Amino acid sequence: MTPSSDVTGLAQLSAVVEQGTVIGSVVHDSRQVIPGSLYACLRGEQFDGHRFAADAVRAGATAVLTDHQLDELLDAGITVPQIVVDDTRLRLGPIAAEVAGHPSRALATVGITGTNGKTTTAALVASIFEAAGQPCGIVGTLHGTRTTPEAPELQTLLREFVDTGCEAAALEVSSHALAMHRVDGTEFDAVVFTNLGHDHLDLHGSHEEYFRAKARLFTPSFSSLGVINVDDPHGRLIADTAQSTAVGSEFRVVEYGLADISDVAVTATSHVYTWRGRRVEVPMGGDFNVANSLAALTTAVELGIDVDVAVAGISSLATVPGRFEVIEPGDGGEHGVTVIVDYAHTPDGLERLLESARAVAGDGSLIVVFGCGGRRDRAKRPEMGAVAVRGADRVVITSDNPRSEQPQAIIDEILGGIDRGAHADVRTVLDRREAIGEAISSASTGDLVVIAGKGHETMQEFADRTVEFDDRAVAREFLGAHT
Repeated sequence: MTPSSDVTGLAQLSAVVEQGTVIGSVVHDSRQVIPGSLYACLRGEQFDGHRFAADAVRAGATAVLTDHQLDELLDAGITVPQIVVDDTRLRLGPIAAEVAGHPSRALATVGITGTNGKTTTAALVASIFEAAGQPCGIVGTLHGTRTTPEAPELQTLLREFVDTGCEAAALEVSSHALAMHRVDGTEFDAVVFTNLGHDHLDLHGSHEEYFRAKARLFTPSFSSLGVINVDDPHGRLIADTAQSTAVGSEFRVVEYGLADISDVAVTATSHVYTWRGRRVEVPMGGDFNVANSLAALTTAVELGIDVDVAVAGISSLATVPGRFEVIEPGDGGEHGVTVIVDYAHTPDGLERLLESARAVAGDGSLIVVFGCGGRRDRAKRPEMGAVAVRGADRVVITSDNPRSEQPQAIIDEILGGIDRGAHADVRTVLDRREAIGEAISSASTGDLVVIAGKGHETMQEFADRTVEFDDRAVAREFLGAHT
């Protein structure tokens, strides 16, 4: 097919199918092609997918999505239809949704974005839907290699949800996904904003661009309903902007915040509060999780779930792995040290985690173990060091996932943010296992140890290898040996 004024590719796709070409799936990796695939030529940092179009066709692709006419295919005698668009990444989402049969339309689909809280809020939303008799699939950090998959994988996953009987879906929507158009073509019944902190500046370049990426979700092109945390100043800005620019449109803003609740009580393993005349009990500790549960309740009720059903559903939540997860010793014995594992890996996330942990620790000492990932936003490293010494009594800085960077170099950048006059006792232990062991063995009865950064992860990535490593398992081992 020759270039067309249809830069979206949807009309071309329809014409190709009407002419008898069978397209059963969309892929962007030529190695994943199966007979009947539409192969999308994406341009990446290292590879240009257009180079692999011929390989894709030989593997069974029946059409190609491209940003220019691929004469080399014709020269090689390959005559499959070419759907030519202005930007393959920009157009991939809607095309993938079309091929999958627009599965988001068949689900109560909730998209959740924010620097922190996406995983927990998604789990809370799913728990409520399940209690309402609506099986709910989850897309997010705990369920795949990426928080939000590329558009073809996302649409395929949503189609699987529909085909297996799900009636709802809770999606974590990352800033990467928004900037790279992975959720384009997905129709959300509601989109939720949790908060905005410092993260992913390696991709976005500036805090302003990071914010713009998140804010993109709160437009009528994605949903008719935005549920927004107005306690966060960026949420307030999104709400005000959406309300002022969406006049006469289909987009409706629902605000939520701590002013909606009263009589709040938080422990290491739960939080409770009064909301709309009901006593809400959530089996998850941490002050910051109060806002997450409030987001889930507000969203569910706005989507038509009965208030009492929503309250009951949120109280039945199972543990969210690596999210303010209290670790019990492997031997099941009693001991006087509390250990919490959490995924917090941003300055904002670590600060909120330590504030919550301090409230739980009471008169006991607060000890934190953390590091920073390699090949990720370097600017946040000194900030996290500064946050740690402000929030904890003892700080053990160690390796996270150093990837191709030198672990000690990452630690040195964290140390660069620590004031020499800080009151906290600061130690560096390169080996993460040893660091966790030192923190727990040095703790006394009544102390609280926070292990931050990796949460649910079960592997640790180095330059030359990836090894099994689970903060929770290591903590249980040392707790069992703790006297």
